[in-house]
Amino acid sequence: MAISMRKQIARNRRNTILIILVFVVFISLLGGLFAWLYNDITVLWVSAIISGVYALIQYFLADKLAILGTGARQIEKVENPRYYKIIEGLAEDAKLPMPKVYIIDDPAPNAFATGRDPQHACVAATTGLLEIMDDKELRAVMGHEMSHVKNYDIRVSLITFGLASIVGLISDMGLRMLFWSDRDEEDNSPVGVLFALITMILAPIVATMIQLAVSRQREYLADASSASLTDTDDMINALRKLDTHSRPMRQQNVAAEALFIAEPLKKSVISKLFSTHPPLESRIERLENAKK
Repeated sequence: MAISMRKQIARNRRNTILIILVFVVFISLLGGLFAWLYNDITVLWVSAIISGVYALIQYFLADKLAILGTGARQIEKVENPRYYKIIEGLAEDAKLPMPKVYIIDDPAPNAFATGRDPQHACVAATTGLLEIMDDKELRAVMGHEMSHVKNYDIRVSLITFGLASIVGLISDMGLRMLFWSDRDEEDNSPVGVLFALITMILAPIVATMIQLAVSRQREYLADASSASLTDTDDMINALRKLDTHSRPMRQQNVAAEALFIAEPLKKSVISKLFSTHPPLESRIERLENAKK
């Protein structure tokens, strides 16, 4: 299992680099498309600047926004010794700095990790999770979150979310410019304008699909890493409990959806196709197959 997990980690890291490169090229092509459409190279530079500034904001502030958006509050050991000691033990076993520990007052069982690196990491669990999990299962769930920290998944999640948002922002800007600009209609051919329009509409959809692919692979990887850090059966039991007691969180936060260990939002049949989380049944099946 250890060899398989190392291969999975290496493969996902390669895929992550590839995906980030795809995002960068994608954003550059969008900027170039707008520059061609309006015969103005300034559009390309403006797109690049907006992208860079937005990416920096996401990198340095996304974790704080996630904490605020979920209603999490920081605690010390005296407030919940059981939960806090589990995080301390996991940090020591994983050879990681002690993260800030948060609790979310919500009966829906869930947890998440965020932060741009292990030195600035935060982990959070809902009151519902703390109530239904025994010590071994809670350790497995929080081991999943600490694995996100150790594997730098939290950084990748922030980067991919930021880049997907940038693509949507630039596409929206391009559409507004296309319909409200005073440029001469003869500047570009109708076919070229139609191509640009289709591209601007499809770009956010493609970016979202890439983000979903990253999020789902990271969940599988964190499950496997937690099973190695704690125990495979404990992780399987914890996921089964999450599946049994699954419910939407009271405070809905779409921006932080991908951070949680289980789907935190209420989903329709169609929207499940665009979920940031693979089905819990599929995650359990992978862990069970890894034991064989």
